[in-house]
Amino acid sequence: MTTNTGPPDGAPTLWPPASTAAPRGVPGARRVDHMAFTVPDLDSAIDFTVRMLGGEVVYRLPLLAHDDDWMREHLDVHPRAGTEIALVRLGPTTNLELFAYRSPDHRDVPPRPHDLGSIHLGLYVTDVDAAVSALRDRGPWRPYGPVRTVPPGQPGAGIRWVRVTTPWGMPLELRSVPAVLPYEEDNRARRFGPCAQWRNRDDGPATADALPGARNIDHLACTVADLDEAERFFTQVLGAERLYRTTADLTDPDLAAALGVPRGGTLDQVALRMGPTDNIELNCFRDSPGARRHWPRNSDVGGNHLALYVDDVDAAAAYLAAQPGCTVLGAPETIPEGPLAGDRWVYVRTGIGLYVEVVRMPDGSLPYERSTAARRRAAGGERWWDR
Repeated sequence: MTTNTGPPDGAPTLWPPASTAAPRGVPGARRVDHMAFTVPDLDSAIDFTVRMLGGEVVYRLPLLAHDDDWMREHLDVHPRAGTEIALVRLGPTTNLELFAYRSPDHRDVPPRPHDLGSIHLGLYVTDVDAAVSALRDRGPWRPYGPVRTVPPGQPGAGIRWVRVTTPWGMPLELRSVPAVLPYEEDNRARRFGPCAQWRNRDDGPATADALPGARNIDHLACTVADLDEAERFFTQVLGAERLYRTTADLTDPDLAAALGVPRGGTLDQVALRMGPTDNIELNCFRDSPGARRHWPRNSDVGGNHLALYVDDVDAAAAYLAAQPGCTVLGAPETIPEGPLAGDRWVYVRTGIGLYVEVVRMPDGSLPYERSTAARRRAAGGERWWDR
């Protein structure tokens, strides 16, 4: 999902505000459970998210592979593909699932920000310049451009942002956000804001090696082919709320460079609230030169999915199966043994190209918990419409 748009700062076009609550949503959904990315090298990705960003490894699973058609049926990849998986707790609200695939049809070139299915993470920091300086001290990194501020007259006016690259080619945005944004004058929906401190333990102190000023993951962003269709899917099927929508002219060379895209075309973006603890940005690069128009496979570098924690996986899967363009991959399964025994899950391929997983994990009694103090961010008593 992704590439992006840290709120574009070209001349905006504003649509009418959305209603304050979507009429639909996945039955029993509680929160975004995790965000998942396919990386070329698991060790390098773990090192970046832990050493550079201050995350914590929760578990790392043995190679997943099958000699039958299970991988194709359940993960939509080559039947002889195999994958290693690690979960990193990335601050107070986010579980980040990292995949490293070996597959006969594996694509190892990551999508660019304007390619369909590209994604990026946004990290909320109190001081973007200080965070950039700290990243420079922690290791090599490459910025797309200088720190920018969204100018007056836009729904995200005052947001400061800059993009850097991760070792696997995915953009990472560092962002600070004013306490009040202009879009709020016409819309009662609110984005999920900063937490008090960055910590990887629900009942623990702040993480000592967090990036200075980091508070939480601010947003996940995804590049889509049709913004209207993608917004309808997120709001009417998944139960997201629109915050604001903008358009930016990418003939501006400085803006295009800051976003890491070729000059030319137009960027349309919609910002959404997803459940109690997450924001999603959908980006559509219209007429962007050379953009790839195929969503990456789960086994490709840059492959991705979004997972929702639900009360009843079977009910959620049945609901999604009834939505236009959605296909449930196989049937829900419960992991019978190993570190995640008791986890019930299933993948769904959606009509916009995105893969959505619905999961229910018995947090507090998962086997991995016996050998580590690290913990996934659990849903607990949260509900989707908690604000």
